[in-house]
Amino acid sequence: MESNVAYLLLFAPFAGFLFNVFFGKKVGKGLSGTIGTGMVFLSFLATICFFAQGQMTGKTFQFHLLDWISLHNLTINLDIVFDHLSLLWLLFVTGIGSLIHLYSTSYMHEDENFSNFFAYLNLFIFFMILLVVGNNLLVMFIGWEGVGLCSYLLIGFWYKNQAYNDAAKKAFIMNRIGDLGFLIGMFLLAISCSTLNYTELQQAVLSGEHQQMLGWAALCLFIGATGKSAQVPLYTWLPDAMAGPTPVSALIHAATMVTAGIYMVTRLNFLFDAAAWVQEIIVIVGVVTALVAAVIGLYQNDIKKVLAYSTVSQLGLMFVALGFGAYQVAVFHVITHAFFKACLFLGSGSVIHALHGEQDMRNMGGLRKIMPITFATMMISTLAIAGIFPFAGFWSKDEILMTAFEANKTIWILASIASIMTAFYMFRLMYLTFYRSFRGTEEQKKHLHESPAVITIPLVILATLATFGGLINLPGSHWLTHYLHPILVRAPHVAHIGSHELMLMGIATVGAIVGIVVAYITFIKKEQVPPSDEAISGFAKVVYHKFYIDELYESLIVKPINSLSVLFRDTLEPFVSKTVAGMGTVMLSISEQGRKIHNGNIGFYLFVFSLGIISIVYYLFVFL
Repeated sequence: MESNVAYLLLFAPFAGFLFNVFFGKKVGKGLSGTIGTGMVFLSFLATICFFAQGQMTGKTFQFHLLDWISLHNLTINLDIVFDHLSLLWLLFVTGIGSLIHLYSTSYMHEDENFSNFFAYLNLFIFFMILLVVGNNLLVMFIGWEGVGLCSYLLIGFWYKNQAYNDAAKKAFIMNRIGDLGFLIGMFLLAISCSTLNYTELQQAVLSGEHQQMLGWAALCLFIGATGKSAQVPLYTWLPDAMAGPTPVSALIHAATMVTAGIYMVTRLNFLFDAAAWVQEIIVIVGVVTALVAAVIGLYQNDIKKVLAYSTVSQLGLMFVALGFGAYQVAVFHVITHAFFKACLFLGSGSVIHALHGEQDMRNMGGLRKIMPITFATMMISTLAIAGIFPFAGFWSKDEILMTAFEANKTIWILASIASIMTAFYMFRLMYLTFYRSFRGTEEQKKHLHESPAVITIPLVILATLATFGGLINLPGSHWLTHYLHPILVRAPHVAHIGSHELMLMGIATVGAIVGIVVAYITFIKKEQVPPSDEAISGFAKVVYHKFYIDELYESLIVKPINSLSVLFRDTLEPFVSKTVAGMGTVMLSISEQGRKIHNGNIGFYLFVFSLGIISIVYYLFVFL
């Protein structure tokens, strides 16, 4: 029975993918969307079954699918495991994934490729589930590459727009750079430990052998995480991923792809704990990413771009926690972030839907009373991401800041600055979108309305989770920390509320309020509206253009590679082609001469045959 439920959990989204690929257009949008949503919801129900049973019995569920690879001393099976970490991840992957699918049935209803969209969404969920439940790195890598493929398909879903195609290719290529690091790290572990199974890897790492090799493996795997979870320097693909439909943005940013790097590092916590110097690199990369993305977010005017950079910044804070070995703290923020970021993205989609595709906040405003449900849910999620008590983000972000304070005061200061900027630019988004008067066109104003229930119901559910989600790891109870204890080799530190912790909470809250107040004074009291692109100057222009990082990559990497490719095409390739063709010409000439002796003359054939026999006999008697 358990194996049947496990197969249902894993393969239901894949069945939805197959249905929509082969029958989606034939059965109509209603059934296509229902099947696509229902298959993911079935996976969610199966996850709840395993989670509940695991909570009651403390059991870890393992299933052997098939024998796969056997090479000398390396054996890899296609097995799946449902343990504390994988089940926790599956809860929000399939749960939030179901809400996003439900939302998409309305948001994408007018799209001509509706069934294809649901097929890609289902395939995305399938590969993310596979990434999470595999019991070894190679199975994880299949899911890892699968979500990369689906991100390419979904970011470039509206393929008639060349800019969207370019964004999809950018995401695909930048992730392949990180994936090369993942592959090398996996190879190093296979060579040094003769296994890729998590349990066996843990035993090999704890044995204390091959420490230097293990450190390099950890670094390479972290490079893979920087690509998938959009850290410096491989982060620029994620803001451009906004080219995809809004449900895709919510799925990538909240529940699936970008959390894969956090999951991998947490799953291999024993490896990273054994490589302290790699953990230091993780902390530095994380805090730099959090700061850079937060600064860029201050001046973005596209509502989805602001949310994209906030995702990059929040991921940076999660990596800070991972670098300090506080894996349970990073996971806590992953979960709360999934709640409020999914709500924010879907809420922005609701606004864009009402404004018929408008994404520039300079052309919004005054939507608070017209779209009350969208406004209320986004406000709750904004309070959560800003770290305001008692919303979910307050508890998880506060634990990251407390961890940083205890480990390194400089990192704590930098992370706190990033958090203050987060509060500012998120309320900047809210004030420009929902307050003051409407700044759009008269045509848009005539058609303004609240989104339908299929869109607002997921928003309400996610806003509720963003409000109460912090309860899973409140100081004093720390349910999540205790729940993850069997997964973590190093016992997690459990903080309790004291004067020290209250002081840090107070500082973080005051910082968030300062950011909110500054945004209020700027955009409500002074009624400022960001200037047009042409009017931006000075440092603001540099930040608005994202520090020209894309242009820098274009100059230092893309153009030299293109020039080298042109050189090879125009010089080396013709040379190779002529060389190969010349060898063919020589062979033809030789064969032409050889053909002349095959003239059908039997006497000549017998003469040559006799010479051959005489030569053999001479060799046998003279040389042997």
